[in-house]
Amino acid sequence: MNNNSETPILPPATIGIVGGGQLGQMLALSAKAMGYHVGILDPTPQSPAGQVADFQIVADYQETAALEQLAQRSDVLTYEFENVDVAALDAVQSLTRLPQGTDLLRLTRNRLAEKQFLHSQGIPVTPFAAVQGTAALETAVDQLGTPAILKTLEGGYDGHGQVDINQPELSATSRELCQRPCILERRQDFKLEVAMMVTRDVAGNVVAFPLVENRHQNHILHTTIAPAQVAPAVHQRAQVLATKIATALHLRGVLGIEFFVLPDGELLVNELAPRPHNSGHYSIEACNISQFEAHIRSICGLPIPQITQATPAVMRNLLGADLQVARDLLSQHPEWHFHDYGKAEIKAQRKMGHVTVLNADTQAALAAVAALKGEQ
Repeated sequence: MNNNSETPILPPATIGIVGGGQLGQMLALSAKAMGYHVGILDPTPQSPAGQVADFQIVADYQETAALEQLAQRSDVLTYEFENVDVAALDAVQSLTRLPQGTDLLRLTRNRLAEKQFLHSQGIPVTPFAAVQGTAALETAVDQLGTPAILKTLEGGYDGHGQVDINQPELSATSRELCQRPCILERRQDFKLEVAMMVTRDVAGNVVAFPLVENRHQNHILHTTIAPAQVAPAVHQRAQVLATKIATALHLRGVLGIEFFVLPDGELLVNELAPRPHNSGHYSIEACNISQFEAHIRSICGLPIPQITQATPAVMRNLLGADLQVARDLLSQHPEWHFHDYGKAEIKAQRKMGHVTVLNADTQAALAAVAALKGEQ
C-alpha cells in the first residue's frame, strides 16, 4: 500500500468509512459512482451505509481490532461522525491514509476548544466562558449576562446536553449540568441561521458551496433553503470566513460551518462539523457536484471544481413518522427528490430521510415540501 499522501488515490481503490449512518451511505454512493470500492465499520448489521457498500465490518467503533481490519482493507480512511475513538484512529494511521487526520476531530468534538480556536483566528463568535461547578457558572452568568446557553463540552447533538439560562437565578437543571465540564455562551438575537460547506484539495485550494438558510424545530434541522436569501455581502463574508477556517485547519474532506446572521448583517460562527452535513444534502441534486463527491475528491487527492448551483432548492428532513407520510404521498409529487435512508427502525425525532425540491420559485418549493404535514 502506498502511504505517500501526495499520490492521488484512484479507482478502484477501497475507501473505508467509520460509521454506517446516512452520511456514510451518501458518501458510499458517491464513491461507488466514481468506481471506488467501499468498506464500512458500524455495529448495526445492514446499516444504511452497509446496504450500499462492498463490505461491512459489524463491530463497535471502539473495537481496535475491527478498526485495524478496516484500515488494512482500505487505501484511505474517513469518518462520518465526530464521536470516533481518536486514539484508535491514531493507532491505525501507520496502516493506511487518513487525510483528515485526528486534530480536527479533537478540536470539533470539544465546544470550548472549537470556540478558542476560532477566536484565536480572528473569527467572530459569541462571547463564551468555560464552566465547571455552580460557583463558576454563577460567575460566568454574571459576566456574560442572560439569556445564555449552557452546553456540555463533549457529546450532545440536536439540542441534547444543553440548557437555556434566561435569568440570573440558576435552575436545578443548570446546576446539575454544570457539574460536568461545560461552556456558557451568550445567546444571540439573530435574524436567521445559515450554513456553508467548504472543502480543500491537496494543493491547498479552498472550494466553498453556496450559503444556505437553515430552519430548525426543537433544535433539529427541519428545512434548508439554498441559496440563502440574504444580501450578496453576507454570502461574500461567509466565503471569506470559510476560506480562512479551512486554510487554518489545513482541511481535507468537507467541513460544515454554521453561522448566525445578526440584525446588522454581521456573521458569527456558531459551530463546525468535520464531515458532510445535513444542510448540504440539497447539493446532491442542485449542484454540479455534491458535498459527498467533494469529500471523496478531497480525501483521495483529486481536483475539485468550483461549485455551481443551477437552480434554487429546498431540502426538508423526514423525522420519525414523516418518512411513512412521505412514502404515502410520493406518487402525488413528481417534483420531490425522495431519499429514504433505509434505517431498520422508525423512531420519533430521528432522521429517517429527506426530500429535496428544485424550483426557481423558493416559495413554491417550500409549499411542495410543506405538503408533508399540510403545512401550507
